[in-house]
Amino acid sequence: MRQEPAPLTPHLRVRRERGHTVLEFRGEIDLAAASEIAPHLDRETARPAARLVIDLSGIDFFDCSGLRLLYRARSRVLNRRGQVLLVCAHPLTLRVLRITGLSRLLPPQPTLDAALEQPEATPRP
Repeated sequence: MRQEPAPLTPHLRVRRERGHTVLEFRGEIDLAAASEIAPHLDRETARPAARLVIDLSGIDFFDCSGLRLLYRARSRVLNRRGQVLLVCAHPLTLRVLRITGLSRLLPPQPTLDAALEQPEATPRP
């Protein structure tokens, strides 16, 4: 039986899967939750050539604070020649990602398995 790791905060669980660090956002991702998540996200995105998956499957609410977390994670990982993938299938959250243009920068995958099957990105020069 596989044991799930304890959440780092009520809004974040981090685990390793298939060579990626999976950050599961949970519940309502608002300003308060983002401030809890940010230090953990910064630690994970500080690693050179990090391979991250941010999984939004467990969220109930997502505001601009969550968008800032995604954009910051993407920027930090790409600057360190890593890869960040996004899992999101919630229609309202997908709409926000499309409206803000973040879905072009961080194309959402419908499931964790789909994200983990993505080919590894070629590092930028």
